[in-house]
Order: sequence, then structure tokens, then C-alpha cells
Amino acid sequence: MDALVQPGSLCLSTSRHNGVVIVTVAGELDIATTGQLRAVAEDALRGGARQLTLEMTEVSFIAADGLGVLVALATQARRQDTRLVLGKVSPAVARLLEITGLDRHFTVEPS
Repeated sequence: MDALVQPGSLCLSTSRHNGVVIVTVAGELDIATTGQLRAVAEDALRGGARQLTLEMTEVSFIAADGLGVLVALATQARRQDTRLVLGKVSPAVARLLEITGLDRHFTVEPS
């Protein structure tokens, strides 16, 4: 990703391919930024995506608010029969998901 991500900020980019929406997430997921991710992901879900992949390689921090949004998006995706994938998850994010037990509730693809 070429975008420079400032501390405390979030950078999102979206691509679509054959019913799969890929949202590349870079930066920090916290109370100040989760609304951005929620809006982009909900837009993809409303658009009828059969799979929503959140690429998390460049995520440097996830606060409780960020985890809450991921859980809410997973619930919404499940209700719509859309597969939610956390793709290219960094080791730090994978460890956080493991510690919280959320790794059992998501499809996680390591980087």
C-alpha cells in the first residue's frame, strides 16, 4: 500500500472482483476510526457481495471498539449469507484474535 498512514488514522481502499469485495485496512482500529470501516463494509454488504474480505496486514492496533465492529460485521454478514474473511492478518492481529478467542469466530488467513 502506497498511502502513508498517520498514527491514530485509518486508510481504507476497496476493490471488487466477481462478487468478492476486498477492503484493505491500514492503520489503527479504535473509537475514532471504526465508523469509517463500518461504513465501507456495510456498503459492500448492502451491495450484495457474496464474500467480504478485510485485508489486515497493515493494521497496527485494534482497540476493543475495533474488535466490536469486526464482531458486528461478522454477524451482519452471516445474516446476509455473506462470507466474512479476515485476510492477510499480521502476526500481532492474529495473536490478539487468539487471546480474545475471536479466532474461532472468523475465517482468518495469515499474511
